[in-house]
Amino acid sequence: MSSTIEKSTGKSDKLVRKKIDELGEELAYLQRKSRELGIPVLIIVEGLSAAGKGTLINRIIQPLDPRGFKVSCIASPNRDEQLRPFLWRFWRRTPSADRMAIFDRSWYRNLLDYTINRTLSEEELKKAYADVRAFERQLRDGGTVFFKIFLDISKKEQASRLAAMQGNPATAWRVNDAVLARHARYADYKIAVEIMFDETDEQEDFKWIKISAKDGRKAAAQALSKMVTGLTKRVNQEKAKAVPVMPVGRLPLFRSAPSLKKADLSQTLSKETYREMLAVRQERIEYLHHELYRQRIPMIMVYEGWDASGKGGNIRRLTEQMDPRGYEVIPTAAPNDVEKAHHYLWRFWNEFPKAGHVTIFDRSWYGRVLVERVEGFCTKEDWKRAYREINEMEENFHHFGTAIVKFWIHIDQDEQLRRFQARQENPKKQWKLHEEDWRNREKWKPYEEAVEEMFLRTHTRYAPWTIIEGNCKRFARIRALDVTIAAIEKRIAQRSK
Repeated sequence: MSSTIEKSTGKSDKLVRKKIDELGEELAYLQRKSRELGIPVLIIVEGLSAAGKGTLINRIIQPLDPRGFKVSCIASPNRDEQLRPFLWRFWRRTPSADRMAIFDRSWYRNLLDYTINRTLSEEELKKAYADVRAFERQLRDGGTVFFKIFLDISKKEQASRLAAMQGNPATAWRVNDAVLARHARYADYKIAVEIMFDETDEQEDFKWIKISAKDGRKAAAQALSKMVTGLTKRVNQEKAKAVPVMPVGRLPLFRSAPSLKKADLSQTLSKETYREMLAVRQERIEYLHHELYRQRIPMIMVYEGWDASGKGGNIRRLTEQMDPRGYEVIPTAAPNDVEKAHHYLWRFWNEFPKAGHVTIFDRSWYGRVLVERVEGFCTKEDWKRAYREINEMEENFHHFGTAIVKFWIHIDQDEQLRRFQARQENPKKQWKLHEEDWRNREKWKPYEEAVEEMFLRTHTRYAPWTIIEGNCKRFARIRALDVTIAAIEKRIAQRSK
């Protein structure tokens, strides 16, 4: 009888190994096809301690081209990562269009620990899960194939494996106090995992792949089978060029959005009055900048506006008395090849400031719904979807305690023409004027329509737009300083409550 069971078990193991080999070959083929078609692939492997995450990952990558993937082992956030939103470090590791990223643990480890240790209130935890859902959806909508694998293990099996690891000098170091503490709270973690599933098991194609970790080979076969099925479907869709039409989402629930039609461009300031007002406000900004650092409040500032509207001069007056070690100005140009290979928000997430620092974007992610929309650099579905994605990203910044200011510097066409001509006639300023500036001027009307819809769909409670009337540069600079001061003071007051 015993011999029969052993033979049966041996035959079963052989079939599983054969299945793993076949699936591995298919996955390697799909890796090559994904690379050819520009499909980024993200795989996260989660599970309780000793469930075999490392072993599973090793079996997944064995047949793959090592030049086409990267495995990231996610540990506790370091000091630099703690000073930014918790998704920042994961955005930076998202795969480009020709790569596969594999995470041993992920953002979910944070959420499980938050749930168990009650380090976040119930409301804060809900917001964190909302941020995660938005993050995952943005990646999927941007073309990323997403696999979320969870290895389940019983408490008895976990105890047995931990004991075996402790008894082996080569693996004993892996069973630290934190691992033993998690084992002691096994029941609590199981509850937290069910909450995680409830919060993030959304679309049918992107549900959690829940696998029993009792038999490592069977777990690998099941995971590989799911990945092959999912990648095959995505590759076939790409070949068919099936692009879903995405809704723009609900309008932000906030007061009436600003409009260019309501802007009063006749407002001016004399030089004498301007100098007096500038000195007072720059002194205030200098103080508040130190307060941002002292209280560890990050700040994001967005400057958008017409060509020659005075963004650069406005930024110079804003930062003139600020500590240069505490701010950075990011001039946003057309994306390079590396940036094009990632989700369009990836490069902006990379520039998120540390807590206490200020990042000023001279043009920004709004290029998606302005330049890329008007010039046809992305599809209609892409820019329509971007409104929701941008709102979600800015809400994520807000949840982290970020002060957010968004300016549109507005001038009329006559003033723009006067400034263009002045640049053309001044050898020291000719470098500022380009052929595309004249070309963009001819598209004033479609750009104006895009700006108005941008206000309508992205003017939110946590990241409102301010139109800066810019025909008079002196007035515009003072107005921007006043709005910035008010935003910082408001965020500081909220922090002190």
